[in-house]
Amino acid sequence: MARLSVNIDHIATLRQARLGKEPDPVMAASIVELAGADGITVHLREDRRHIQDRDLRLLRETVKTKLNLEMAAIDEMVNIAMEVKPDMVTLVPEKRAELTTEGGLDVTINKEGLLRQVSILKDGGITVSLFINPDIDQVKSALRVGADYVEIHTGRYADAANKEEGEMEFGRILDAVKAAGKLRMGINAGHGLNYINIKKMSKISEIDEFSIGHGIIARAALVGLDRAVREMAELVKVNQAVLKQPL
Repeated sequence: MARLSVNIDHIATLRQARLGKEPDPVMAASIVELAGADGITVHLREDRRHIQDRDLRLLRETVKTKLNLEMAAIDEMVNIAMEVKPDMVTLVPEKRAELTTEGGLDVTINKEGLLRQVSILKDGGITVSLFINPDIDQVKSALRVGADYVEIHTGRYADAANKEEGEMEFGRILDAVKAAGKLRMGINAGHGLNYINIKKMSKISEIDEFSIGHGIIARAALVGLDRAVREMAELVKVNQAVLKQPL
């Protein structure tokens, strides 16, 4: 049965809008865990636009499930990860001007740097995942650089303009998941998932964990964080439990 990791970046986004102290993402993480989430995800960006170093340190001390740190594949972040020791690091591409992560890492092009960074993190006892587009070649490259997991970028599926485009993107995700499964890699998925599109995505039984942030925090603004997390956790887990057959 798939796990749900809740990305709490946008709790920090709201706080940083006033450069104040509230809402506190550390407190939010506690509510998220009590509501049934299996993990907490945060992205410590180079520009510190939402999550701050203080948040990461306190989350490491307080998170009782699993702490997944998304970060750019750069030495500064590797050093921070080695100091804080999250349970998992997910290496993602990062551009200063982007509103959110726009696509997956090109593992093939960045092979040399990733080989070194993945090795350092794994030697430090940290599980490593690479955020990649749903592409079989990228899955194979992730294995070659030593990643334990891949996180399949679901953004194009989530943003599909019509049913035909959505089916095509879903097929690409499914192909990438099957390839990663054959290579015995762990498989996560995320980006742009919400209470509607998760229903189909959660039926892919090979996916170990879904990382969902904006959709949950947006609903939490209307119904509360506890309820928003419980509703998503039920969709993730019940749908996958019901369908254990080929799609």
